[in-house]
Amino acid sequence: MTVVDAHHHVWDLSVRDQDWIASDSPLRRNFTIEDLAPEARAAGVERTVLVQTVTVPEETPEFLALAAGHDMIAGVVGWTDLIRPDVADELARLRELPGGAHLKGIRHQVQGEPDPEWLVRPDVRRGLTAVAAAGLVYDLVVLPYQLPACAEAAASLPHLTFVLDHLGKPPIASGALEPWAADVRALAALPNTVCKLSGMVTEADPDSWTIDDLRPYADTVLDAFGPDRLMFGSDWPVCSLAATYGEVVSAARELTAGLGTPERDDVFGGTATRTYGL
Repeated sequence: MTVVDAHHHVWDLSVRDQDWIASDSPLRRNFTIEDLAPEARAAGVERTVLVQTVTVPEETPEFLALAAGHDMIAGVVGWTDLIRPDVADELARLRELPGGAHLKGIRHQVQGEPDPEWLVRPDVRRGLTAVAAAGLVYDLVVLPYQLPACAEAAASLPHLTFVLDHLGKPPIASGALEPWAADVRALAALPNTVCKLSGMVTEADPDSWTIDDLRPYADTVLDAFGPDRLMFGSDWPVCSLAATYGEVVSAARELTAGLGTPERDDVFGGTATRTYGL
């Protein structure tokens, strides 16, 4: 089985700032695919999905070109302005660029939108319809209180696959499960939804997290989505605030150790391959 990391980032601060990174953060340096590749291969990961980090139109073409030149990157989740009138034309243009065949999905920083109903606004829904028509999927980076809008959007657009990043960022550090668990189950009840087993270590206490801290949240999404709609993602290099790449992979393997081999194969490659058409 080909092991896929369905969620990682790269950035070069000499090209553009990442204004979401604090000035004193260890993340405030360059991270490249050449930095990731040896760590990933050492952990048994062979292919990856590169995910957007900032909402500027220049980043996605750069990521597509990078994917075209590196055999580890199997797909790109990029960004485009969903409310632009010509969004369908823009998606077509991106597909024609060097590396354009690597474009598999679109994402927007919904977690930063002040309107909790942003995803179900008519102008946004029109853009999401264009994403579906282009044969792409839509990644959801949201906070727990935005999960009901995610379910409403997914229910209204059954032909678009929605991928929930980082389990919807549950409050792992506090140990609280509700209302996150009920809301994530409502989203998972829709057949056009998928979830990434990613981003957990940084939602837990980054200095003292344990597998037992993560397990209730991993078990919730395993039960709600099933292994055939769950995919592993490292969230590298953000995960490095709390764990090494190898530790994140090991944690995911331990959290899924109770699954049979076909189910683990789904989580660590099959689901990502199917969902993104890798």
